[in-house]
Amino acid sequence: MNATARPVTPPPAAAREPFAIGTHLVTPRRGYTHHGIYAGGGRVVHYAGWSRAALARRPVEEVSLAEFADGRGVAARADSPRRFAAAEVVARARSRLGENRYRIASNNCEHFCHWCLSGESRSAQIERLLGWLVGAAWGGVPRLHAGATR
Repeated sequence: MNATARPVTPPPAAAREPFAIGTHLVTPRRGYTHHGIYAGGGRVVHYAGWSRAALARRPVEEVSLAEFADGRGVAARADSPRRFAAAEVVARARSRLGENRYRIASNNCEHFCHWCLSGESRSAQIERLLGWLVGAAWGGVPRLHAGATR
């Protein structure tokens, strides 16, 4: 029995990618979750946000996956609403490279990712915080419950 050697074909590039192109990525930070869009080739587009070291805002930038992770784990966020195809998500993210209008409550990294994916700018983290603040503000106000009398 003669065996003939066959050249080993490397897997397609997509098979080597750690995440699907256009995926909404999240990585934990102290007190919040940081968000970015996987652009392929080990690159992530994200709103760099507020730099405590430089005491300045930082723009939308494209960085390595390792730089985005900053020594922490990275996961795909599967529950993000998606209106655009993967290539368009990445194109939308890259269209904002260099933008430097970061605002924690209205234009943060999560707002950016949702806009890239769906065209809608929103942040569940900020919505939860606002809900908590409103609840805390109204929490001390007595409420009438069904059946309660004055």
